[in-house]
Amino acid sequence: MVKEMIVVEGRDDTAAVRRAVDAETIETGGSALRAEVMERIRLAQVKRGVIVLTDPDYPGERIRRIIREAVPGCKHAFIPRELASKDGKAGVEYAPPDVIRHALAEARAETLEVRPRDCVTWENMIDCGLTLHPQARKRREAVGRALGVGYANAQGLYKRLNAFHITPDELRRAVQKLK
Repeated sequence: MVKEMIVVEGRDDTAAVRRAVDAETIETGGSALRAEVMERIRLAQVKRGVIVLTDPDYPGERIRRIIREAVPGCKHAFIPRELASKDGKAGVEYAPPDVIRHALAEARAETLEVRPRDCVTWENMIDCGLTLHPQARKRREAVGRALGVGYANAQGLYKRLNAFHITPDELRRAVQKLK
């Protein structure tokens, strides 16, 4: 059984998670997070911990951002769009159980504390070809998948890498695996 409560968007996501693992979920009911849902997420974070597992699309990222700002310290699990798609739609409900299990196992806690000595710099991003490179988007997709932090544009990935305390060495190792 997964100790943490898993935050998902809806009933179909809950069903997919329960096919993969024994876990309890909190359903957001979409991107308009009601006050009582946010309160349940806050309480769950204090009592058991929370893993946010939203769809790999804009509304999913919006929900993740709202929760991140309101309830610090939650873990975040990411499923790549290509592993959670069916008929042009992307969602947790389309991900196979093994993909969901892997995403939950790789969930990372995001913190706001700064670790200046071992944080990723913008120069690291450039050196690794994650920005200002003809294949930067594809490289960010692959690195985000390898590190379990999901896809983001250059600025978003930069923030995510530091929020999840990914070191420059971890980043370089992930990039080397691309070659």
